[in-house]
Amino acid sequence: MKRGIFVLVLLIIAALCFYKLSDNKTGEIKKAADYDTAVANYKKDTFDYISNSAVDVRLHGRSTGGYYTACIDENMNILIGEDFLEDIMSCSVTRYNSGHIRIDKGENTVSMKMGETSYSVNGENLNSTSKPVLVGDNMLFLPAEELSEYLDYKCEYDYLSNSVDFIQTKTGVSLPEKFDLRKLGRVTPVRDQGRYGTCWAFASLGALETSLMPLQEEIYSTEHMTLNNSYNLDMSTGGEHTVSIAYLAAWQGPVLEEDDIYGDEKTDKSLKAVKHLEEAIIIKKRNDIAIKTAIFRYGGVETSLYLQMAYTGDYSEFYNEERASYYYDGDMAPNHDIVIVGWDDTYPKEYFTTKPKHDGAYICKNSWGKNFGENGYFYVSYEDTNICSQSIVYTNLADADNFDNIYQSDLLGWVGQLGFGSDSGYFANCYKAKGMEKLSAVSFYATDDNTSFKVYVVHDFKDEDSFKNKVEIASGEIKYSGYYTVRVNHDIPFQKGEKYAVIVSIKTEGSTKPIAVEYKADKRTEMADITDGEGYISLHGEMWHRVEEDQNCNVCLKAFTDDVDENSENTEQ
Repeated sequence: MKRGIFVLVLLIIAALCFYKLSDNKTGEIKKAADYDTAVANYKKDTFDYISNSAVDVRLHGRSTGGYYTACIDENMNILIGEDFLEDIMSCSVTRYNSGHIRIDKGENTVSMKMGETSYSVNGENLNSTSKPVLVGDNMLFLPAEELSEYLDYKCEYDYLSNSVDFIQTKTGVSLPEKFDLRKLGRVTPVRDQGRYGTCWAFASLGALETSLMPLQEEIYSTEHMTLNNSYNLDMSTGGEHTVSIAYLAAWQGPVLEEDDIYGDEKTDKSLKAVKHLEEAIIIKKRNDIAIKTAIFRYGGVETSLYLQMAYTGDYSEFYNEERASYYYDGDMAPNHDIVIVGWDDTYPKEYFTTKPKHDGAYICKNSWGKNFGENGYFYVSYEDTNICSQSIVYTNLADADNFDNIYQSDLLGWVGQLGFGSDSGYFANCYKAKGMEKLSAVSFYATDDNTSFKVYVVHDFKDEDSFKNKVEIASGEIKYSGYYTVRVNHDIPFQKGEKYAVIVSIKTEGSTKPIAVEYKADKRTEMADITDGEGYISLHGEMWHRVEEDQNCNVCLKAFTDDVDENSENTEQ
């Protein structure tokens, strides 16, 4: 790592302060008696200065504004957070309970281990002066200098500004031609849905499970998801990702498979969610780079395709049983959900019964047991008519103690959309605090790609005039459609019994109805209860319309709070 200024300062101090000319006439330079102590103290002071100040992480000279973090170790080496490697360097970072860490980018694989300075690149053993460390809430930091050169970046540290700048040295494709989560130990066992219409639940939870692996290997109950969502469904009805996301976002689940076993058509409605969904992105159009990047960074991707077979053992002209390959080139709509766990750009087109134009296939996990395909997996051509026409990625699943309370009126989640013929609008929900609490986050849906938003709060809500007192508490931009949880930027306390409003102003490029709502659209959604909410929409945030009265719907906008000790003093910052 280039620490030019730091090294220069150290050399000057060493030359001026820690050496002296001896009294003999030869001009011999001798080390002062306190040289080692002085250098050690200087290093400690420098380390303390950097450690006590946030390192400014920069990209091509521009600060990331504290969004990404770095730290320094005892040897003055800069370590960068794993999220920077994933988000900016386009890497796949896999952590194992053994302490091993695997980093993939393109055809390069770096292997490291917690607490050790030795590492390997593509099997070649190397050594470093720094090592991976865990900081704070299980955040992994990795050696910046050693890694960056293998990940097509160089990094430069500036002592005076206490900043590290990452500069990309090579552009182009950062994805390997083959990638398989099975080989990384990042898939749960293949399961069998039987003759039930539950493929959607197996696909949703199968994708979700991979996002936690290999550090957490849990199997979640598909029966609980099927029988405990707020839709009018049973084990044979069938469902889709909107049901899954609504069930997870409402804290109705997931629960462990061992607590609600599949196949007996019985469920325990008293079970509490063991995880809380905070984010799920929806890639609404076919985008192979986005799909592969999602698998590379997060895990399995839930998607749909048309399967001519209804179950394992059935015949289809589009399925090659010997090769476990499938390619459908017709115009039938999707009828089955699966999980994509990898890809192979070199998979021969000759392996398909009906030959596509090009090589390449997605590696897919099915829910028909291990007797189907290749131990439950099969290969679907990139040219299949339906695969990845819409894809769901569960990108953030938090522990069940992430927030103390959830306020919501949209148990069915995103059923439809409202708007004013414009790509922007406001929507709000009002809630009453059950105790002394503070607002920690809100969640809502982005109904299409390229969405920007601002979040506001109103204290002591009385009526529509109260919206004039809104205070901005968060803002941001969203690349993909999906469900998002946004932390607020301030300490926002509520008194017990206080009625408050949370508001989101949203702008979604190209949309005329950017606001997600819940309503009774069909038999499946007839359970929607619009008596449990107080929601509003507005075009400019000036004239507001009550949605339960005017539109017979609920706004999809939740609030999350944490309990506050009644003896503590909390003031809004």
